[in-house]
Amino acid sequence: MATVEGAAVKDDTTRVCSVRKIRQYKSKRILDLIAASVGLVLAAPLAAIVALLIRISSPGPVLFKQIRIGKGGEKFTFYKFRSMRVDCDDASHRKYMKLFIEGNEEELKGFGNKKKIYKMTRDDRVTAVGKFLRRTSLDELPQLLNVLKGDMSMVGPRPHIPYEVDLYQDWHRRRLQGLPGITGWWQIHGRSRVTFDESVRMDIWYLEHQSIILDIRIMLRTITKAIVGRGAC
Repeated sequence: MATVEGAAVKDDTTRVCSVRKIRQYKSKRILDLIAASVGLVLAAPLAAIVALLIRISSPGPVLFKQIRIGKGGEKFTFYKFRSMRVDCDDASHRKYMKLFIEGNEEELKGFGNKKKIYKMTRDDRVTAVGKFLRRTSLDELPQLLNVLKGDMSMVGPRPHIPYEVDLYQDWHRRRLQGLPGITGWWQIHGRSRVTFDESVRMDIWYLEHQSIILDIRIMLRTITKAIVGRGAC
């Protein structure tokens, strides 16, 4: 009898958790749709200026499209404003990400890294306008379209390129359990100043503690950081 009652309690607990997850998903999706729609409307004039600058500064399309890895390892087409020259060789970036994911800090210095800055600061592929777009994060605006499509969320782990995910350790893949985001816990607390392992731990922490209130807090902090220009180095 006790075993039957215990099983019943376990089933009830599982159902409650499932209902909570469904409600959480629906609430997050509603927030995403509202935030992305408002963001696209407000950013439209600025996006038009950015598009014009990209057209004038270098030949090629305004939008950069790339295959990224999303929730559950699913591939999707990722959008950004183009910040690099067309048909660039990605060999240097592949090498950099391999060293970064493996935690080889000594060899990372050869890519122009300053102390405790984990980012390619010496990248000849980036245009002059592209450097400004990356520094201000304006190149991220088209990802609002990814949010509307449901490929991404406003808040979540950043989506990585397939050749980067291929280098993941098993525990790194836990960050693929949620929808990737435009911003996230890692972006407002570390960004280019933490190691790859630290960034993954931050992503995992977010996935284990995500809520609508937390998402709103992260989005507000992201806007503040974008305005003052912190963390974009």
